[in-house]
Amino acid sequence: MTANKKKPTPGSTKKVMPGITVLGAGPAGIAAAFALSRKTGDKIDVLDRAPRVGGNAASFQIDNIWCDYGSHRFHPSVAPDILADVKNLLGEDLLLRPRHGRIRLGGRWIHFPLKIANALRYLPKPFAVSLLADMALKRFRKGKAQAQTFSSILLEGLGPTISKNFYFPYVRKLWGLAPDELAVTLAERRVSGSSVSKILMKMVRMLPGLRGETTGRFYYPRLGFGQISESMTDAAQEQGASFHLNSDIVRIEREDNHITAVVSKGEGGEVRHESKQLLSTIPLTALVRLMQPAAPDDVVEAAKEIRFRSMILIYLVLETDQFTEFDAHYFPETSIPVSRMSEPKNYNASTEPKGLTVLCAELPCDPTDEWWDMSDDELGERFCGWLGGVDLPVNVPVRKTLTRRLSHAYPVYDLKYQARFEKIDNWLSGLEGLVNFGRQGLFAHDNTHHAFAMAYGVADCVGADGSFDTKKWADYRAEFATHTVED
Repeated sequence: MTANKKKPTPGSTKKVMPGITVLGAGPAGIAAAFALSRKTGDKIDVLDRAPRVGGNAASFQIDNIWCDYGSHRFHPSVAPDILADVKNLLGEDLLLRPRHGRIRLGGRWIHFPLKIANALRYLPKPFAVSLLADMALKRFRKGKAQAQTFSSILLEGLGPTISKNFYFPYVRKLWGLAPDELAVTLAERRVSGSSVSKILMKMVRMLPGLRGETTGRFYYPRLGFGQISESMTDAAQEQGASFHLNSDIVRIEREDNHITAVVSKGEGGEVRHESKQLLSTIPLTALVRLMQPAAPDDVVEAAKEIRFRSMILIYLVLETDQFTEFDAHYFPETSIPVSRMSEPKNYNASTEPKGLTVLCAELPCDPTDEWWDMSDDELGERFCGWLGGVDLPVNVPVRKTLTRRLSHAYPVYDLKYQARFEKIDNWLSGLEGLVNFGRQGLFAHDNTHHAFAMAYGVADCVGADGSFDTKKWADYRAEFATHTVED
C-alpha cells in the first residue's frame, strides 16, 4: 500500500486530515500521545526532527553496553497512575535498584544520598562542626531587604558551609553564572533540602527500619532509560498514534490568535498538518521563532534573550569489567570541570559484556567555550586527567572515547529570565489551539517523571470532542510550579 502512494511533486505541500499534532518525541510528547491515544478517537501525529524517539531521555549502545544521555533515573515519587503504566509496559524489565553514589566534599568521598554512618565516618570534622553550627544559628540569619537571589536564599536557609562548599561551586559549573546572578526560582526548583535539619531528616529516613520499600532506590529499565520511551511509543502506535521522525518543522501557521496548521518537511517534501489542537514540547524559543505570521516584536526579543545551557557528554570505553562499584559520582569541586560521572553498567546491574565498561561524564558548557570544538580524543585525555586529580586514576586501557553534544541541557534561570519567560508564556497562552508543556516547552528544570506528569495533565484537559479545558490546565500549571528536582 505504501509503495503505491503518490509522492508529492517538488515544491508542493501534502495535506493530511485535521487532528491533534504533538511537536517533539521526547518523554513529554510520547507520554501525551500515549495518554491521548487511549482516551480519544482523534487522529494523533507526533513530529520530531530526530531519527529516534526519546529526546535526551533516549538510550543507545556503545560496544553492546546500554548508555543514556547522562545520568537518568525514574524516581519512585512519580505519580501512582504513571508508575502503574510504566510497570505495565516494561514488566520485569523495570528494575528497582539501590542508589549507590558518591559526592566529593572537602577532598573526601561521601556516600550519596547521604547516610548517617557514612557521613560520621568520612565527612571532614571541621566541615561537620560548621554544618551543625549553621543549623543552630539559622534563626539568627535574616534575609536582607534587597532583592533575593539563589545565593541569598541558600545562605539564609542552609548556611554558608554547605552553600559555599557544595551548591555554589556546583551551580557555577551547571549554569556558568555566579550564585548571586541566578534567580530565586532555581533554589525553589533545585534544592529539596532547604535547611540542614531537613537534610538530616532525609538521612534519618534512610536508616533500616525507618525507610520505606523505595527509599534510597530508583527504577531503571534493563535496556537503558530509553526503554521507557520506546515501550510507550510502541503502545501509543498500537492505540492509533502516528510518529513522524526526521521531520523538520518549517512553520506554524496561525490566523490572528488561532493556530491552524503545522508544516513539516521530510524526505517526501512538505506536509501540512491541519491541527485541531497543537501540543508543543519543543523549546519555547523555537516555538516563537516558527510562528507565521511572526510573533510581536517584544515577544521575539524576549525569546532571543532566553538562554539554555549546553552540555558535552564524554563516553570513555575502558577495558575492565567495572571501574568502581558506584553508579554516579558528583563533583562540586572547581578543580574538575565535569559535574557528574555515571557508569551505565552499574545502573542496570549488567555484567555483560565481560572486560568492558563505559564512563559517562557530564561537562556543562556553552558552544563558545573551549571544550565545544575539541575532538573526542582530546576530551577523553582531559577527562582521564581530571579523574586522576580527584583520586580516580584511570589505570586500565582506554579503548576509545565518544561524545554527544546537547544544545538544550538546562534552562538558565538568570535574574532577568522571569520577566522574559512571562512575556513569551503570556503570549503563547493567548493563542487558541496551542498548549506548550514539558521541560523545554515550559522552560522547566524538572525530572522525567515531572515531564510525564505534564503530559498526563494535558491529556486530562482534552475533551472527547477535542476541546481543551483551560481552567483545569491553569490548575495543573500551578501544580507544576511546585516541582522540585530530585538528584
